[in-house]
Amino acid sequence: MPRPRSYRCEAVVLRRHDFGEADRILVLFSRERGKLRAIAKGSRRTTSRLAGHLELFTHAELQVANGRDLDVITQAEARNPFRALREDLTRTSHAYLVAELADVLTEDQAEQPEMFDLLLQTFSALEVALDPRLVVDHYSLALLGIVGFRPSLAVCLLCREELRPGLNAFSAMLGGALCPRCGPGEASARPIASDVLKVLRHLQRSGPPGTVRLRLAEPVAREVDRVLRDLAERHTERRLRSPDLIARLRSEAGESHPSAPQTPALPVEEGARE
Repeated sequence: MPRPRSYRCEAVVLRRHDFGEADRILVLFSRERGKLRAIAKGSRRTTSRLAGHLELFTHAELQVANGRDLDVITQAEARNPFRALREDLTRTSHAYLVAELADVLTEDQAEQPEMFDLLLQTFSALEVALDPRLVVDHYSLALLGIVGFRPSLAVCLLCREELRPGLNAFSAMLGGALCPRCGPGEASARPIASDVLKVLRHLQRSGPPGTVRLRLAEPVAREVDRVLRDLAERHTERRLRSPDLIARLRSEAGESHPSAPQTPALPVEEGARE
C-alpha cells in the first residue's frame, strides 16, 4: 500500500533554526508520530501564513506533506501559542529546558502520546507557576519514567533494602539511591540528603507538573536540580545547555530561589506530611 502523500498531526514546537533565505527547520513533538523534523518553507517571510503558528513552544494543528529528506509543513493553525512562555525570561529559560529534555531523551518517529500530554501539561503549568523551577523538576522525573529511566528512590539499588533517613547515596550511573551500607562501596555514588530524597520521592508519585506545592530551602532545591540534571546527562551522554542559562539568569537577577518563604523543612501541601 503506497504511503499517503500527507498527514495531519498535533504537535509542539521544541526547536527551530533558519534554513536558506526564508525557510525554517523545526523539531516537533507530535501526538501521532512522536518526535519529527520538518521544514516550513517561506515561514520567515513577513507574508507567510505559517509564521505566527510555528513559534517556539506553540501547540499547533499541522498538515504535513511527506518529503524525501524532510517532511514539509503546508498548513499550521495554533491551538495554544503558550505566549506567556516567550514573554518572561524566567519562564522562557525553563521552557527551553523542558523542550531540550524532550528532544534529547526521545527517539525520532516513536509514538508516545503520554509524552505529548506531559509537554502540554508542563507548558500550561509554566505559564502560571510561581516557581517554574519546581514545575520543571516534576516534569523531569515524569519524563524519565516515560522513556524508561525511572530512578529508584525507595529501595537501595544493590541490596533492595528500603531506604530510611540517614547517610544515603545516589548514583546517576546506576540510576538511583543506595543505602548507607552499599553507598560507600560504589565509586559513582555521592551522598544525598534525606530532604532531597524526600522531595524527589514526592514529585515522582504526584500528579502532573503544576499540581505540587512545596517550599524548599535553596540548598535542597539546588541539589534536586543537580540530581535530575545528572540523571538526564548520564542517559543522553551529553551536557544540557539550558540549565546554565537558567543559572546565569538567576544569578543576574540576584535570586536564590523564586518561591516564597524558604524553610529547611519540607513541607508539602497544607495538612500533608511525607
